[in-house]
Amino acid sequence: YFFLSHLSFADMCYPSATTPKMIADTFVERKTISFNGCMTQLFSSYFFGGTEIFLLIAMAYDRYVAIFRPLHYTAIMDRQKCGLMAGASWVAGFLHSILQTLLTVQLPFCGPNEIDNFFCDVHPLLKLACEDTSVVGLIVVANSGVISLVSFIILIASYVVILLNMRSWSSEGRRKALFTCGSHITTVFLVLVPPMFMYIRPSTTPSVDKLVILFNIVMPPLLNPLIYTLRN
Repeated sequence: YFFLSHLSFADMCYPSATTPKMIADTFVERKTISFNGCMTQLFSSYFFGGTEIFLLIAMAYDRYVAIFRPLHYTAIMDRQKCGLMAGASWVAGFLHSILQTLLTVQLPFCGPNEIDNFFCDVHPLLKLACEDTSVVGLIVVANSGVISLVSFIILIASYVVILLNMRSWSSEGRRKALFTCGSHITTVFLVLVPPMFMYIRPSTTPSVDKLVILFNIVMPPLLNPLIYTLRN
């Protein structure tokens, strides 16, 4: 429950960075946001979204120890180690976010400053810049896309290892292990597949991008409480 509390806090803050403004904009014809407000949205969304991904990696290690070293679990995953892993997740999320923000805030914007998105995201903002953003765009893709892809590969590989080692277990042991991992695997797909689609894909229409972004912001925080409640 220690890592779940951190994941729940990130889930609560992630949509809170953008959703209130999105809801308020539905009641007005002219939708505006200040430059500082836009950069705050950008930083907050990448901070909490990135932290959530790193927390999932920490949780995968926690589940691995719980399944394969149950008798030594409390000794291996003591309070200090859990605190360090959670703290490292938040620091990594901050570094991920501050890089995205610094790359964007230094760009010159000459107008028209109309963002083709529900909130301030990097790619729509890059389209508004008055200079060549190809290098910045590559760094953004490397920062977000590679993090999502590598994290997904690490998480899936860890569960493949678990599944392969479960073949010699009793049916009851396999059932308990799958029950332990099922909710986490579901969350991994909900959190990581949308950003991978966004950053590692052929070009799609802006409307598809908007739907994917909206899904990524709203659905994981909405479904995670249900997923982990059913598991428990």
